[in-house]
Amino acid sequence: MLRYSNVSAGYGGVPVLKDVGFEVAEGESVAIFGHNGAGKTTMMRCAVGDVSEMTGDVSYRDAAIVPGQVFMNVRRGIGFVPQGHNVFRELSVRQNLAISGLNHPEAKIEDIYRLFPILQERGGQMAGSLSGGQQQILALGMALMTQPSILLLDEPSTGLAPIIVRDVMSSLTKINKETGTTVVIVEQNLPATLKIVTRALVLKAGRLVFDGPSKELERKEDLWAWF
Repeated sequence: MLRYSNVSAGYGGVPVLKDVGFEVAEGESVAIFGHNGAGKTTMMRCAVGDVSEMTGDVSYRDAAIVPGQVFMNVRRGIGFVPQGHNVFRELSVRQNLAISGLNHPEAKIEDIYRLFPILQERGGQMAGSLSGGQQQILALGMALMTQPSILLLDEPSTGLAPIIVRDVMSSLTKINKETGTTVVIVEQNLPATLKIVTRALVLKAGRLVFDGPSKELERKEDLWAWF
């Protein structure tokens, strides 16, 4: 479904990713771990064509991802939730969802409400007045309104209380299992994330140093030596 082949990328001539290659299959749930600066966010941005200094190939469903054409790449079925609460703060929850689905007439807000009842409860509330966790769930709902086949998330638990992290992770499991959407999540929170994915990748200094079952990574006694 999503394939990286010999991908290297960076900014201003400074390399960040170095010869990375892997593939994500349809319906998988995959986590990408690594220390700050390891290249996790750059890897995600390559998937939507948001990195201009890139060599190698990134493809989605056997068609090349074209750098600089984020809008067109996303419209092919890639949902991307960047780090932070990416919502329209001055609009209501329902308006945020409606705007996200403008180019997808088949998307139904009621389907999002069934998946996330809290959004229906707060449908008329301004998005900026929601809690951090609720804004993150709204951002997930907005991404789903674009009818993605794959959902990419960049550190969705950042700045959230542990109980809210649990709710967000539970939401991702629900999305993967109930809608069949492939989920790829970049995270720093290993314990919470390893519980909800079946496969893990570890980046170290821009290189892929582990790619295997999440339970195998969880069992490693020298886990922190990888970071």
